[in-house]
Amino acid sequence: MNRLAQILMAIVTGLVGAAVLHIVIILALPHFTGKDAYTRVRAEGAANRFHLLDDSPDRIGLSNLDPFVKTAVCHFDTTERAARLVSPAYAGFWSLAIYDRSSNEVFSMNDRTSLDGVLDVVVASPVQVARLRKAPPEGLASAIIVELPTQAGYAVLRTLAPQASLEAGAAAFLAEAGCVSLRID
Repeated sequence: MNRLAQILMAIVTGLVGAAVLHIVIILALPHFTGKDAYTRVRAEGAANRFHLLDDSPDRIGLSNLDPFVKTAVCHFDTTERAARLVSPAYAGFWSLAIYDRSSNEVFSMNDRTSLDGVLDVVVASPVQVARLRKAPPEGLASAIIVELPTQAGYAVLRTLAPQASLEAGAAAFLAEAGCVSLRID
């Protein structure tokens, strides 16, 4: 009986190990194939600039999934400089989500949680955040400071355009939005 229990334990251990290995491989696959969200956003173009997505998938496969939502993406690296995400006030709905390189959401907000409907967010490394808190620059008094635990990340800015008459305003809002590098001394 003892020998039979050992054989069953070995089989169960092997099956559990195989299941865990398969799960790890499946979850790691996007990272190794370059199909993860960060890599796709980086392929849209230069860093520290919002790139507007079309309604149909582009060469990388990114697009507006909802015909009533207009989207822009920006990637940044906080190794040397922080990133500042800004836009003028907009009468319609907008939302911002910030992700780290592994596509973990770090921060999100929308027009209702912003000050007067204006987007003003600084994404910085922990060291840069400490410098900002120690000696905040005058121009960043109303900015929301977001600490990014990794050096690289990306932002997704969305706005609604549920009617054709609102599409031009939504596109203009996204075109005016800024994703710029910010030197913090």
